[in-house]
Order: sequence, then structure tokens, then C-alpha cells
Amino acid sequence: MEYVARSITFIAIYGISYGMVIFLISIGLVITMGLMRVVNLAHGAFAALGGYFCTYLVTTHSVPFFAAVIFATAAVAIISLGMEKAIYTRIYKATELDQVLLTIGLMFVAVAGLNFLFGPNVQPSRLSPTLEANIDLLGRSVQVYRLFIVAIGAVVVAGLWFLFENTSFGARLRAAVDNRPMAQAIGIDVASLYSKAFVLGSGLAAFGGAVGYGMLPIEPLYPFKYLTIIMIVVALSGFGNMKGAAIVSVLVGIVDTAGRYFFPTYGAFVVYGFLIVYLLLRIEGGFKRKSA
Repeated sequence: MEYVARSITFIAIYGISYGMVIFLISIGLVITMGLMRVVNLAHGAFAALGGYFCTYLVTTHSVPFFAAVIFATAAVAIISLGMEKAIYTRIYKATELDQVLLTIGLMFVAVAGLNFLFGPNVQPSRLSPTLEANIDLLGRSVQVYRLFIVAIGAVVVAGLWFLFENTSFGARLRAAVDNRPMAQAIGIDVASLYSKAFVLGSGLAAFGGAVGYGMLPIEPLYPFKYLTIIMIVVALSGFGNMKGAAIVSVLVGIVDTAGRYFFPTYGAFVVYGFLIVYLLLRIEGGFKRKSA
């Protein structure tokens, strides 16, 4: 019985924290694909860049972790604004194939650039002593960092829900997506709105890459390595469904953690089995998609 309780505690804490990092990284793509209809396969590059900035500041310049996370997020958000103006605005009305080809090319460029600037090895991850400490929770020693990720993820979920459901920004963005000509006719600056949404999504990805570098190692292939899991969240949650993305991310995190915990050799494949079963059930009408 004690083994069961300890196992459940481990899977719950580590699975939810892993799911929260996935959510922080993938929610930006949920926004751009679901609300703006832009297939941005280079989205993971923003998360990788955030993680690189954060690890560089912490390990090389001994910047406090929290300050490094804020700086990395802000820096990537500014960079993404420039990229949105220079590149992404040109593909908002392009076909999905053109969007895929361009953004996958950007991902190749990002991987090569990171490899050139930081080398091919995994970057060292150093946390503050407070986050590295362990505490006893339900008979299990749990790292404070994991609980911090769960808490920060919950705050972001609540903040995004409020932003999209209870502010004029969310209302104007939904109006622009539903009927762009009508939104422009009533005075909504759609181009500015899309820019803000893109920067928000990129900034969240950078934030996820920065706070999550203790779980998802930072390396040049990061944008490729985690693209699959990001796309799983986007596909399962329904495009633009923020609440669905949060739920699916946590489910994927728990399933993946449980698979690796109980089946260390084959556990990495469990989440893909979960994906296949989920999609089959949804195709057969087992789930109903809802929009945010």
C-alpha cells in the first residue's frame, strides 16, 4: 500500500509539472494555429532560445534564476516581434503548405545557429538552492522545483483564461479571427492585434523553455526534439482551445511519466499509444471538441 501511495505521489507531482512545462511551450502554437491560422513549426525555436538565454545568464554570469527567466522571456519576445514584422506577416494569408515550408526552414536555421553559437552539447542546468531543495510530501521526497513549476503553470493558465475571456484584447482577437473584414470595418487594428498575439505566444514559449530547462535539457536539437510532443498537445486539445491545451498537457505529462515509471525500457512509447487511442475515440465520436 505504501508503494502505491508513493508511486501515485511521484507520478502526480512529476507528471503535472512536466505537463505544465509542455503547456507553457505549446500554448503559443495553440494560439497561432488555432486563432491566427498560422502553422509555425519553428515555434520550438523560441522555447530553445529562451532556455539558452536563461542557462547562459545563470551559469556564465551568475544571474539569479528568476531574473534570468524574466530577461530571457523579454529578449525572445522582442526578437519575435522583429521576426513577425519581417517574416511572419508575409505568410498570414499564404497556404498551409507555404507556411510549413517556410517555418520548417526557419527551424533548420535556428538549429544550425544554436549549434554554431553554443556548441552541440547539452547546456548545464543550474537552479537556485531553494528550488533544488527537496521536501517530504505524502511519504515521498519531492524537489521544490517541481512544485514551483506546478504553481507557476497554474498562475499562467488563470492569467490566460482571464486575458482571453474577460478583456477587450481577447474579445477583439476572437472577433478578428471570426470575421477579419468586419473587425477592420468597426475599427479594430487587426495587424497590431496579430502582432501582440504572436509576441505573446513566442514569449510564453521562451518562458516555458527558461523555467523548464531543469526538465527539458537545452541543446541545439531542442526545436526538433520537442516538436512532436507540442504538436500532440495542439492536435488533441483542438486548435485555439486554451483550456483543452492545459488539460491535455497535464494528461500527456502524467501518461508519459507513468509509462516511464512503470515500464522504464518502453515507457517512452506509452504516450504515443495514448495519442492513437485518444484520436480513434475522438474520430468515433467519443469526445466533442469545444472552442476557447
